[in-house]
Amino acid sequence: MPKLGVNIDHVATVRQARGTIEPDPIWAASICELAGCNSIVVHLREDRRHIQDRDVEILRKTVRTRLNLEMSINKGIIEVAKRVRPDQATLVPEKRQELTTEGGLDVKKNLNQVKKVVRDLTKKGISVSLFIDPDRSQIEATRKTGAKIIELHTGNYAEAKKEKEIRQELDRLKEAVNFGLRLGLIVNAGHGLTYQNVVPVARIPGVEELNIGHSIISKAVLVGLDKAVSQMRALID
Repeated sequence: MPKLGVNIDHVATVRQARGTIEPDPIWAASICELAGCNSIVVHLREDRRHIQDRDVEILRKTVRTRLNLEMSINKGIIEVAKRVRPDQATLVPEKRQELTTEGGLDVKKNLNQVKKVVRDLTKKGISVSLFIDPDRSQIEATRKTGAKIIELHTGNYAEAKKEKEIRQELDRLKEAVNFGLRLGLIVNAGHGLTYQNVVPVARIPGVEELNIGHSIISKAVLVGLDKAVSQMRALID
């Protein structure tokens, strides 16, 4: 069954809304781990809208499962990653104006640049994942970079409304998973997954890990973080 990575960015979003010290994403990470998650995910954005450098530094010392740092290929962010050395770095596209990550990284278009970043991070002992659309050409390009992990963008599946569209996007994900596995890649998935739509994706054979953030943190506001994580873990199981 897939592992569960919990993205705790929006714990920091609430904190930053008031510019105070709470809620503390460090505490949140510990609760998520105790509730059964397999990794902690944070996105250190260039504008530092939620997670801060200090958060990443402390999480590196306190996370007992795995720390997955989502990041752009911005030079300054790369330097932070090389200094902190998370267990995994997931390269994602980033726009200042976006509310959340919009689509996968265009590895084909930025092949040489991405290849260099993968090489630099790998030299520091960091596993590198590329967040990409479920597209064969992007998966093939990923293999050329030297990255061993892909995370398939599930946003189109999550946003599909009609049953036919949902099936089409699910089939697209299945095909991408199978293709990635045939190329010898580890295949993760995430973006927009909720308690209502996660089960069909969790059932896809070969998916290593599902990374989920907003839905879990949203439910945690109402039922508590430990219960929110354990309920998602149960659905995936």
